[in-house]
Amino acid sequence: MASGSGDEEGNTEVGSWRLIGPVEGLSKKRCRLMYCSLGFKSDVCLFYVKGEFFAMDARCAHSGGPLCEGDIEEADGVLQVFCPWHDYDFNLRTGKSGTSLQQQVYEVKLEDGNVYVKHANRLSLEPFPADQKS
Repeated sequence: MASGSGDEEGNTEVGSWRLIGPVEGLSKKRCRLMYCSLGFKSDVCLFYVKGEFFAMDARCAHSGGPLCEGDIEEADGVLQVFCPWHDYDFNLRTGKSGTSLQQQVYEVKLEDGNVYVKHANRLSLEPFPADQKS
């Protein structure tokens, strides 16, 4: 099952569907870092929690902490990731925090056994060579 819809508050980015990889392999880890062709500050986390995929910016909106290393918890039916640096929480569906912070989220879809993320730039599970960043 995929998550996200184009009208969710944290999802304002227009983009193309980016093939990330097969559901079978990607569903084996709770979080994977997807490298963005724009570089470090634009990387995205792909979460797999309770049978659903979620995608959001990989760096915490507060101080840039690595959200892929954060704890994931469910409270009152809301799945949240907690930044490992300062414990800020972000709703995996909307990107909203218990504070005024907002994390960018991205649509995810499953098609023909593959996971796709809607993003304005290229995404990869492997770092981009320095000369291919654009």
